[in-house]
Amino acid sequence: MSLVRVIEDTFFSVCRYWGGLQNTFDCFGPVRAMQTGIGSADLNMVWSEAPLTREDAPWIRQVEKYYEKASLPYWWWVFPCAKTAETIQLLKNGDYTYLLSTPCMLADLSELSFEKPRKMSLTIRQAGSRQDLALWKEVTFAGFDFPESDRASYDRFIGAFSPDPGSCQKAFLAYDGGKPVAASLLFLAGDAAGLYFTTTLGDYRCRGIGRELVLATLHHARAAGARVASLQSSPDGLSVYKKTGFKECCRVDIYGRKE
Repeated sequence: MSLVRVIEDTFFSVCRYWGGLQNTFDCFGPVRAMQTGIGSADLNMVWSEAPLTREDAPWIRQVEKYYEKASLPYWWWVFPCAKTAETIQLLKNGDYTYLLSTPCMLADLSELSFEKPRKMSLTIRQAGSRQDLALWKEVTFAGFDFPESDRASYDRFIGAFSPDPGSCQKAFLAYDGGKPVAASLLFLAGDAAGLYFTTTLGDYRCRGIGRELVLATLHHARAAGARVASLQSSPDGLSVYKKTGFKECCRVDIYGRKE
């Protein structure tokens, strides 16, 4: 399997998993859609795992109705496996517009170093209880600067996460002097892993905490049997991910509804 396909399959798997937590993963012909219930377009995903054809045009309209009914914004993610001129034209015909191209990055976990944490006051732990997940929720809510209007929906979404050691999803917290200041989420999919929800509180950024947290999360992924780890990077996180061994393998184009 190509590395690009590993990245795609990991993303598709975590989206299906998140949607399944709240019974909000749905299929519209070849199109897949999930809802977190959160009013942030990047957390309500639509994608297809193969190119669309003109016979799929009605399904595009059904997706629009699906999110209109839920009153949720969403993004349509076009990965290389689905990116053709016809797919793009169908989206444009459906009043979707290109928003951005996001780097899809991959790290070979066999190349991880065993450096000790540089910041001596930093402790990184897996969230192993509901109390830990509650702290993780607060750090990520603040770190991503969600509006208070999303508080209830975010609580419901994270409330479906499990601290069970056997879960395919693992949450991590970085503590500086005993205070939780950064968070990450690891998703395990066979011998591949995905990193999501990586953030540091504003007052603690640019101190190397994010780097240490990502490395610790990757070490856990390798210990769990993953050979590679992937993520989709925002501009803010790009330098941190490069420093921890991630390299860009492809890009995913993101489309949204015209206003």
